[in-house]
Amino acid sequence: MIVCHCQSITDHDIRAAVDWMRAADPQTLITPGKVYRALGKRADCGGCMPLFLETLRLTPAFHIPAAPDLVRKTG
Repeated sequence: MIVCHCQSITDHDIRAAVDWMRAADPQTLITPGKVYRALGKRADCGGCMPLFLETLRLTPAFHIPAAPDLVRKTG
């Protein structure tokens, strides 16, 4: 599915960029700007941002795995 018509970015492109960034650095903070740069593109009108962000949120590799020593124990 086309997510960004201005730059011809698909949901597959976004998922592939996130997977690539996560493989390169498992703890990296992934932002829309970093995804655009990884794809060699730049945001244009911004109309795609809601769908772009939703696609990021639904990409399994988007979330940073919690480090065991940073997880707070309660109780």
